Amino acid sequence: MRPEGLHLRLVERRDAEAIRAIYNLEVEHTTHTFDMVPRTLDEQVRWIDAHSGGHPAVVAELDGVVVGFGSLTAYRPRPAYSTSVENSVYVHQDRRSGGVGRALLEELVRSGQSYGFHAMLARIVGGHTASIRLHEACGFEVVGREREVGRKFNRWLDVVVMQRML
Repeated sequence: MRPEGLHLRLVERRDAEAIRAIYNLEVEHTTHTFDMVPRTLDEQVRWIDAHSGGHPAVVAELDGVVVGFGSLTAYRPRPAYSTSVENSVYVHQDRRSGGVGRALLEELVRSGQSYGFHAMLARIVGGHTASIRLHEACGFEVVGREREVGRKFNRWLDVVVMQRML
């Protein structure tokens, strides 16, 4: 169920600090991202600029406060992959399990369809049950597992690959 008053819109440069705060908590305290160094404000602005064209990013706002964001990114750089995208969704830790993530992912699926992409993939750290369930609820299915491909916090990490045809 979508939270009352939730507003989704394309990301803007003014969102950089709010997005950076959400993302950097994940970088510093979880394995939800394999990034290990927090983003600077300049890096976050460049990320926003990179998602202002054919691979959009969206933010979720409640009462004018950014509570989550999601993006589409090219799946791989080679031309034959150009019709496939990877999604990412991050929700502020105080707003999880309330429908924000689902609203963001559903919007990314709609965006992917409207941009003419054919396949959407998600690469989720093994054991991140909430993200796996979210993707399943939005029509994704597990298509593979990459074993021990990441290392963070002195742990080997698997990646679960999920896919949805658009």
